[in-house]
Formats: sequence, structure tokens, C-alpha cells
Amino acid sequence: MKPVSLRPAVRADCPGILAIYNDAVLTTTASYDYEPRSLEHRQHWFDDHAKTNFPIFVAVEAQPDGTELIVGWSALNRYHDRVGYRFTTENSIYVAASHRGWGIGSSLLAPLIPAAKERGLHAIIAVIDASNEASVRLHAKFGFEHVGRFKEVGFKFGRWLDVAYMELRV
Repeated sequence: MKPVSLRPAVRADCPGILAIYNDAVLTTTASYDYEPRSLEHRQHWFDDHAKTNFPIFVAVEAQPDGTELIVGWSALNRYHDRVGYRFTTENSIYVAASHRGWGIGSSLLAPLIPAAKERGLHAIIAVIDASNEASVRLHAKFGFEHVGRFKEVGFKFGRWLDVAYMELRV
């Protein structure tokens, strides 16, 4: 296992972020998207986060040639566009399949909490496929509480999926 470091994302990280997301789309229920996203879509997402001051972090592994391999990413996102939700954010955490189980998820979740506080946010919402026990445990480890479960509201890979909602008030 090579050492992994964490840093704020830059726009040039979009292809690496996209590769991890698209793999999750095609192979997991971490996202209920069915089709991979385009680089243009991910760049627009990045630019919107920069404009609205929502942070994105990447976990990187140094390569022998001096480059970095993105092995995970996390972000705070708008929860809803209505003004009354402006103090609430939804988080995203994705780790490359090859690096799951290494504690990278914890490294990526940790900076989201102070980042939310710095921005005057009041609550972080995690929307998790209820069968994703690793993500549920990860969020619980950081103090997120179960606040709801929607039964069979998602459908992917030929089966109905429940969604767990967890919340952390910051």
C-alpha cells in the first residue's frame, strides 16, 4: 500500500474524479445514475462548486514518475436550491475500487466537517444506498445519525433499493 495524501481538488483533477464516479455508476449502487457522465459535465460540476464555494477534496497516491493518481474524492454539494435550505449541504464520497478498505473514505470525510462549519452551514446530509454498510458505518463513525429511510425509491441492477438518510449538525 502506497501512502495517500489529501488536498483540495483543482479543475485538472476532473478526469480522475470522473473515472472514479463513472466506475461507481457502472458497478455499484453508490450512485443511482445508469449512464457514465461526460468530462464536460464533470467540469461544469467543478466550476459550479468553485463559484458557490463548495469544497472538493481528492485523495492522491504519488506515482514513480512524479505524477499523482487520484484514488478518491469528496465534496459538499447543494442540498436543494430553495433559499430555506441554504444552511444544509449534501456530501459525496467516492473511493476507487482498487483502494477501498484502506481508510481513504475517513480521510475524505474528515475535512468536509470543518469546511461546512467555515462556510456557516448547519447540517450535512448523507444520502446512502441502505445496503452500503461501509458508507453507513463511515458516516456513523463521524457522528452522523440515521434520520430516515425511504423504501424502494431507487431501482438499479434489476432490483429495488432503499435509501438511508443520515445527518450531522455542525
